[in-house]
Amino acid sequence: MLRRWVGVIGVGLMLLGLLAGRVDAIAAIAPSQQPPTEVRVHLSNAANQLVFEPAHLTFEAGKRYKLILDNPSSLKHYFTAKDFAGAIWSQKVDAGNVEIKGAISELELRPGTTAEWVFIPMKPGTYKLRCPIPGHTEAGMVGELTIAS
Repeated sequence: MLRRWVGVIGVGLMLLGLLAGRVDAIAAIAPSQQPPTEVRVHLSNAANQLVFEPAHLTFEAGKRYKLILDNPSSLKHYFTAKDFAGAIWSQKVDAGNVEIKGAISELELRPGTTAEWVFIPMKPGTYKLRCPIPGHTEAGMVGELTIAS
């Protein structure tokens, strides 16, 4: 009977070791290969209010994100955050049937469109977000993007 329990405990410890190895292997995957955390931001809303919803976002440095931007209004809007763009590594932007790679600091979304921005935050800080279309920033289409360490 004691032998059986020793065998069961041994198998249990072996399984725990395998699981721990699996967790370490997953953690060792490069950030650019990790599944992204999805975050959705609306540029305005159906009532055409000049807002970002939500207006304040926090990202963790070193994690991969997919920022899903949509414009439900009847006006075009920009997602402009130049300093934030300098503090991240942009992997790609998907917009329509086009994938864009390289440095990106501003996205224009026409009415009813969606874009996906995949990136990894690198430099902690708080960065300004705005829509630079005349009158939009002044009306309150502003926000903050924070990268936490």
